[in-house]
Amino acid sequence: MTSRATLSVNRTAIQWSPVCGRYLVAKGATLGHDLLIEELPFAVGPKCNGPVVCLGCYELDPDPEEELCGECGWPLCAECSPNEDNHHFQLECRLLRDARARFFPLPRGSSHCPQLDCIMPLRVLLAKEANPGRWDSEVAPMEHHEEERKKDSDVWHADRVNIAQYLRGPCKLASRFSEELIMQVVGVLEVNAFEARSPKGYPLRCLFPYTGILAHSCVPNTCRSIYPSEGYKIRLRAMVDLEEGQPLHHSYTYTLDGTAQRQRHLKQGKFFDCKCDRCLDPTELGTHFSSLKCGQCAEGNQVPRQPTDPDSSWNCGSCGSVTSSSEGQTMLQSLQTEVNAVQALAMGAKRLEEVERLLRKYKSLIHPMHFIATGLRQLLIEMYGRVPGYEMVQLPDHQLERKAELCRQVLRVLNTFEPGLSRTRAMNLYELHVPLVLLAKSGFIAGRLKGGELRGRLVDAIDLLKECVEILEFEDKSSQEGVLCVVAKQALEQLSLSVEGLGNELD
Repeated sequence: MTSRATLSVNRTAIQWSPVCGRYLVAKGATLGHDLLIEELPFAVGPKCNGPVVCLGCYELDPDPEEELCGECGWPLCAECSPNEDNHHFQLECRLLRDARARFFPLPRGSSHCPQLDCIMPLRVLLAKEANPGRWDSEVAPMEHHEEERKKDSDVWHADRVNIAQYLRGPCKLASRFSEELIMQVVGVLEVNAFEARSPKGYPLRCLFPYTGILAHSCVPNTCRSIYPSEGYKIRLRAMVDLEEGQPLHHSYTYTLDGTAQRQRHLKQGKFFDCKCDRCLDPTELGTHFSSLKCGQCAEGNQVPRQPTDPDSSWNCGSCGSVTSSSEGQTMLQSLQTEVNAVQALAMGAKRLEEVERLLRKYKSLIHPMHFIATGLRQLLIEMYGRVPGYEMVQLPDHQLERKAELCRQVLRVLNTFEPGLSRTRAMNLYELHVPLVLLAKSGFIAGRLKGGELRGRLVDAIDLLKECVEILEFEDKSSQEGVLCVVAKQALEQLSLSVEGLGNELD
């Protein structure tokens, strides 16, 4: 298959800089939601440092000793075993069988199967042989940061033994692939691979050579969707309107982490320091997403003096008081430990009530929009209306208003960090419309709202649903977001009929 058959990039162009290396720009003025790139993966496979999974569908294997391929003896579920169209049969099965490379099941309770770490690199190497033109033009030039990876000697040694030496030894590939090439592929995957989900929702990795050279920003202007139903094709769209020549940015870290957390993740996993506008701004674009409450004055917020320096102190903008790096980090670690303990609780009323307690407790310690507080709000949004004792039909008005306010607070952050076409925004828009509809109806029944006011509130909810659908309609229909899109469309249709009926009554 030629590279042209795997790629459509009419709206983008490649440029180069000493800082970013190769990166992508918009070829012309582009509207938000417009398609920028379509690309099929060079290879698809299991994640590194993961458990035993089926090599066909990536389902977590409940019994690694029984769910094995009848040809090579490696993990393959009963459903995938008769299906010769899956990745395992098409790629590594015959090679493993002919080499008599035996799979060794792990002891029960083990969470990481190092033997499977070789599968994705092997698939890249086999794709290199099958598509040498695409390898030479698209994959070989990708960053793999060999010198930086060697500095973490333990990880480098583990990859060399578990992947390079295993493929060249037991898999009998020494004559086909050098150790240097294999370690290059390992680096390319570590730095550039995207996580995706199988049709059943199981995590895996995809390598997209063209889309993978997107530059990073902690406020991205592109959004990607991966389609399992179309061979894991990726589609990249503009999140917002773009100008001709504007660099295309994607976020390679979690946008709802604070600056120090994002910097650490990018340094460890992608080997660079981010210098985007958000990272360089102590207030994180006015959100105070990493700011501490000042302990010396009532109104002040402490922001990091040097936000990209992990050892930076926090300074109060009102009274000038200083919190040292060690003091600030100790406090945040303590808070995060408490949050982790609550997150580990079973989904239920106790978990919800504990999250609310932590939010109240942290009011005097961190800025109201701090990333820890925002994460707690996101947990509450997911629980209000779903856990026993707090199901949607049981919520009194004050708890419906609580859920609506939580949604608005998280959306204020998302509107800054993920403007426009954002799946997380879409899901919060959907969550917000539900309490607004219920509050409007209860207000009308209680006589607090007249017919016209009820109609206006429902129209507001319709607008939220419309934006939710506009964002999620680009998702694969089998994905969690695609399923929510169908639900949102149904809710939109029903609500529109209700508003139309109200309009007729008012006329």
